[in-house]
Amino acid sequence: MTTDAFAAFVEVLAGALDEHEATTAELAARVRLSRSHLDRLVEAAAGERPGQLRRRILLERAAYRLLTGSGSILDVAVEAGYGSHEAFTRAFSRAYGVPPGEWRGHPDRIRLDAPSGLHFHPPNGLRVPARDEVSSMDLIRTMVDHHIWLLRRMLGQAATLSDEQLDQPITISVEGIDDDPTLRSLLSRLVGQLGMWHANLAGETYDFAIEQGESVQSMRRRLDAVGPAFAAEVGELCTTNRLDELIVCPGGDKVEVYTAGAMIAHVLTFASYRRTLAVGALHDAGCDDLDSGDPIRWIS
Repeated sequence: MTTDAFAAFVEVLAGALDEHEATTAELAARVRLSRSHLDRLVEAAAGERPGQLRRRILLERAAYRLLTGSGSILDVAVEAGYGSHEAFTRAFSRAYGVPPGEWRGHPDRIRLDAPSGLHFHPPNGLRVPARDEVSSMDLIRTMVDHHIWLLRRMLGQAATLSDEQLDQPITISVEGIDDDPTLRSLLSRLVGQLGMWHANLAGETYDFAIEQGESVQSMRRRLDAVGPAFAAEVGELCTTNRLDELIVCPGGDKVEVYTAGAMIAHVLTFASYRRTLAVGALHDAGCDDLDSGDPIRWIS
């Protein structure tokens, strides 16, 4: 999570897109700033005042709704915070050059020009460009640093335990990760994790229902499609040093902000855990040629 004031405002904005009665002063208060201070900060960082930025984001979301939804133009207008069809039509026409009805019949770009590069990110998030370049080497070093930090924390907690607790045989705990894992569910989730984040990066919604009792044939078809696509997306983020690009992800009542690099680290970390369990289950079933899933020989 980023902690600077602009990122805090973006996080608040993402969670308040549908709070049309919330004033800029109220949003400023949520990030513990005065209205005038917030105006100056956001204009300096984004090239737009908070109200302008918010209206543009809502118009971009409205364009997305016009393109992908079946609701009426009035429905889209109300969701965007406009009190009438006419007011929405005027605002949309100024931004996109044509009325919403005409644009819906012949859609063009969804994103409006913005100096900040901050845009609506379908289905319900925001996409914030990186302000600092982070290389793939930086990401690897950060993951190693995290490994050492976590190991130190685990040793600190282990120091509080008795010898009996330290020497007790381990039963794998999956609380908070996977409930009642099976080889089928682990493999489906491994594919689904790629599919979920690919959908997020592509501005699409991921359907978790496909993972319920999924056949291996279905998993293979999905991996053939999403595996190369996700790898290409990660490759582009790495080669363009955009690993610090922010992705704002609403999740119910909670809005979370991740960097692209953090997302990649998350995928690899949880995939490693699930792969280890899956490789062990395959070994127990007689499939013992996966070399424990160790990447060391594959990479070298």
